[in-house]
Amino acid sequence: MKKHIYIYSPSGAVRDKAAFKRGIARLQSLGHDVEVDEAALASYQRFAGDDATRLAAIHRAADSGADVALISRGGYGLTRILPEIRYKKIAKAIDQGMLFVGISDFTAFQNAVLAKTGAVTWAGPALCEGFGVGGNPDKADGHSHGEAPVPDDIMEACFDDLLRGQGEGAGWRQLKESAGIAIHSGASSQPDTPIKTAFSVTNATLWGGNLTVLTSLLGTPYFPEIKRGILYLEDVAEHPYRIERMLSQLLHAGVLARQKAVLLGQFTEYSLTAHDRGFKMATVVQWLRQQIKAPVLTNLPYGHVATKVLLPVGAQTDLSVDGRDALIAWGHL
Repeated sequence: MKKHIYIYSPSGAVRDKAAFKRGIARLQSLGHDVEVDEAALASYQRFAGDDATRLAAIHRAADSGADVALISRGGYGLTRILPEIRYKKIAKAIDQGMLFVGISDFTAFQNAVLAKTGAVTWAGPALCEGFGVGGNPDKADGHSHGEAPVPDDIMEACFDDLLRGQGEGAGWRQLKESAGIAIHSGASSQPDTPIKTAFSVTNATLWGGNLTVLTSLLGTPYFPEIKRGILYLEDVAEHPYRIERMLSQLLHAGVLARQKAVLLGQFTEYSLTAHDRGFKMATVVQWLRQQIKAPVLTNLPYGHVATKVLLPVGAQTDLSVDGRDALIAWGHL
């Protein structure tokens, strides 16, 4: 199944050229026609070219006629150029079948598109971190132990399902400590309050992405006003207290009260200290469950990790939970 995949760089500069080349080679080995944007390897300060260069790359991707527009990497840069993006052009490309796929900083683009047009984009891998893993494990390419890794088979299978139009949902198991506390009835509840562990949510808007980037959009025209949502969140290199602080901002802004469920993905690459005295990510989860009436689920397989599913941003979705087992289904888009 050959697809046309357009590679472009709307955020940070590509520093790992080897990973970039491996990613392209991997997609080609899977039978795809890969087109690389003329400025994909541009560099200006920490960015993949100046603002005008990256903006033009986004619009070239939309005009390319490709089946998939896949970012090379995340980093930082999209929030700088959100006002200049031609959202009608992006929405037209999506209407014609283009799939915009990315992660991390791409959360800004995805939620801006949703806020401005209602069009659906996809949270998934980037070229370098998703398809470009590998190389010499003894070199400083992010893989210093064991044998050289290959792209994760679950991630690739989900990507393939998306290309085939067969990706209709994702299932997972919550963390063991979540059993029996899948849904909390709010801040006034007592610890021994009876709690439902089997429930469902229907016809809710699935949306979200990187917590830091999403929170940075609050108060702007690029933050979607989702009143009946299933919000999924992930982050990397953020200590649990910072995660709680950002969740507090979403809470105080009224965002969390409008959701039917909150799905916590993978929060990775942080270190606890002696000062924390037992304050950890599980502490944040329990705190959040005491603040909102919506269920808070854990261990969604998405984030800055190799094994991740692909998730729509803006699709109507059903959620069902039975104990630790959870399933989200959005059907054929």
